[in-house]
Amino acid sequence: MSPYPEYLYPWQSSPPAPPLPPHPFPQQPVPAHQHVPGRHSDLRKLRSAYRRLRRVASLTALGYFTLFLLLSGLAPGLMGSELPGGLNTGLLLGLCQLPVTLVAIAVYEQSARHRVDPLTENLRRQGLGRRAAR
Repeated sequence: MSPYPEYLYPWQSSPPAPPLPPHPFPQQPVPAHQHVPGRHSDLRKLRSAYRRLRRVASLTALGYFTLFLLLSGLAPGLMGSELPGGLNTGLLLGLCQLPVTLVAIAVYEQSARHRVDPLTENLRRQGLGRRAAR
């Protein structure tokens, strides 16, 4: 069970939405010059927040791996230097790859929960409000 009840894992499905009550007034057409909430600027904000989230997580994990590869190829003396405990620098940096990737995943999830999910929830609420207005 998730520690966050509002968060669903990818293999879980959300319960069906409750039926919408009939609206007492018919939907009024929106003039072309009037801003419809959630139309463009909110979607743009959501896309840019998600894009920034993907870039940070990807560059963290791939950047560390690229640094490891570059050091392996360009500085073999540094990577082969002995450390206390019988490890060399290359092996230690290779073993640190997994924790760095796990930290990138944790930062991705936390950032998504605090930045992307509120924007998505706001758009979802606005969409349900428009649907109820019909």
